[in-house]
Amino acid sequence: MTKNSNQQVKPQGYRPRIVDQQIERYMRIFGAVEIAGTKWCGKTWSARQHAASITYVDRGNNLMAAQSDPSLMLLGERPHVIDEWQLVPPIWDEVRHKVDDEPGEKGQWLLTGSSTPMHDKRPKHTGAGRIGHVRMSPMSLFESGDSTGEVSLSSLFEGDFNPAKVETPTERLFDFVCRGGWPEAQNLPVSDAQILIREYVHLTLNEGVSRQRRDPEVARRLLRSLSRNVSQSVTFKTLGLDMYGAELDLDSDVADKQNDSQKKDLQKDLEDFISPRTISEYVAMFERMFVIDGVPGWVPPSRSPKRLQTKPRRYFADPSIAAAVLGVNPRALLEDWQTFGFLFENLCVRDLLVYARALPDIGDEPVRYYHDDSGLECDAIIELTDGRWAGIEIKSSQSKVDDAAKNLLRLREKLLKNPQSRVRAPEFLAVLVGVGDFAYQREDGIYVIPITALGA
Repeated sequence: MTKNSNQQVKPQGYRPRIVDQQIERYMRIFGAVEIAGTKWCGKTWSARQHAASITYVDRGNNLMAAQSDPSLMLLGERPHVIDEWQLVPPIWDEVRHKVDDEPGEKGQWLLTGSSTPMHDKRPKHTGAGRIGHVRMSPMSLFESGDSTGEVSLSSLFEGDFNPAKVETPTERLFDFVCRGGWPEAQNLPVSDAQILIREYVHLTLNEGVSRQRRDPEVARRLLRSLSRNVSQSVTFKTLGLDMYGAELDLDSDVADKQNDSQKKDLQKDLEDFISPRTISEYVAMFERMFVIDGVPGWVPPSRSPKRLQTKPRRYFADPSIAAAVLGVNPRALLEDWQTFGFLFENLCVRDLLVYARALPDIGDEPVRYYHDDSGLECDAIIELTDGRWAGIEIKSSQSKVDDAAKNLLRLREKLLKNPQSRVRAPEFLAVLVGVGDFAYQREDGIYVIPITALGA
């Protein structure tokens, strides 16, 4: 192993990331910081930007050395990066013990990883109070330079808004969805970027899944079903029917029309292929690998048990993953506006997650969604720890803004007229749009914001 000088470690041409400020803050608070997120999203580069030296666990003989003596990975000028630490989970406990031994020293180690160790290999201790956790996503449009960021999410919570104009050709929106926020893809033609993303999917299925002791073929089927149902809250049964419907010669639409007896027979036939429990385990695996993000439901008040009972909506860490799995390019999306709408929603949720995590008073779940028994929905709810919240609808084009605004007004009216909901008025309501040139406030108070004008 070699020690790297500061000059060697700092990445040349580093493009600043929104998460940088959170990393700096956590380095002031904790003895060590874990930066976790999707493979290829830029974790190592961001860690190097804040470090003086680095050890790559997966390079050369380092893996063998780490397995023999995990403490070797901690050697180096501090702050020291330990890249892909999860390949040798005992490294975590070594870092934790070292932080305990030096309680006054902050920001000494940065751990980066693209998956969470399996249950039987997890560290013995969570590291609570010693190791801070920072979640990182692929680049938002603001980070890639495709959004002006003139409308700030944090400023909206402070009541500060300035109208803005952006010029984004519709074709560029298709490119954003298919190219994604991968740092390595930003300077590539979209067609080349999609080859890179397909390689990501290939590695995820054939290496990452196998490392998690799961069947790559089952994972491939699930990934296809998740892609088809992106931006929707679906049951494990629906996912299972998507995965094995051809073998059953049935699909979810047919299944919904069966009587109770037929549905029980169908469920039994389906479980001969795969059980809901197995599907849930594979979904959890993709979450551990940061391939998908589960966005939970939101119900006021904060202690309502319905928050735990609402099915999550599942989004990919980047919409380009779903586009690659579905086998669509920008031209195909031009001919299939419905699919584009779902993938565009995924893009907006990715960006909202990045921007919301940067808010100083955000909780563990930066973005939620709302859906009640009457069918009233809201695509994104952002709630701060002090109780302030905002509701955001996502629409692919300006033509759908009126309907979205009416929906938001109904949401506000319903929540505020019910005293038992114990919810305060929203700080703001907004419609995020794809096709639209202006960020402005409507007469009813609702903001209309093109995604290419939004920033942290």
